[in-house]
Amino acid sequence: MTSSHSFTAASPVYTYQRIVEQIEHAILSGEFPVGSQLPSERDLMGQFGVSRPTVREALRVLQSMGLLEPRPGTRGGPVVLAPSPDTLGRSFRTMLGTASLDLAELLQYRIILDGSASELAAIRHTDAELELMREAIDRMRDAADADAPDFADADLAFHERVWEASGNQILALSGHAVWGALRGLLQRDAERSPGDNSVKLESVRIDSGLFEAIERRDAAEAGRIARTALADRFSSMLSEADQQSLERFLGRA
Repeated sequence: MTSSHSFTAASPVYTYQRIVEQIEHAILSGEFPVGSQLPSERDLMGQFGVSRPTVREALRVLQSMGLLEPRPGTRGGPVVLAPSPDTLGRSFRTMLGTASLDLAELLQYRIILDGSASELAAIRHTDAELELMREAIDRMRDAADADAPDFADADLAFHERVWEASGNQILALSGHAVWGALRGLLQRDAERSPGDNSVKLESVRIDSGLFEAIERRDAAEAGRIARTALADRFSSMLSEADQQSLERFLGRA
């Protein structure tokens, strides 16, 4: 089955990447359902206004991403595959990296995400997942005297364990994407007072409290800690209007 779609001519700069972006968007948006075929290479050459090697390079990239599978001997182009978790995560990270999102939007999303993931982790966690969280907290304590990037890695490891313990794969994928967008701010926050580990130690204290709430399966408290910790840490970087909006959202205004 071949789906009809009209692509636009690609920019001459990094042309194959622009083709990849357009086809990826068409697949993820459902314009090309799983099991359908892309147009033939000749048709794609005409729609994009490029040479055959350029089209083939774009298709090769899309195949390496797990979005397409070549079917030699059949009419039309390669077959569309179901997006994998890695594919969705990469696409989400790309969106966050290129979209015009400000800190307030990222923070709001991270608060919703971490709050919900923490609540689910408190309800669903296994003993093995709890042990991994405990090890991640210990790693954070050990990294408190390390450079900011090392501490950020340890901090991420703990939150990865929480996202995974939520049992919701989409939350875990989203968590990684948003964390990457906020990581620079996390590092600058930890480096704002050279030689002073108070920011890192406060993070350890808060995450330890979150861990304890998850351990005793107190979903409401786990969600509250996750949400308020993020708001308290980053709200000073927001405009006054965004701060007020955030406080109302958290029910603290």
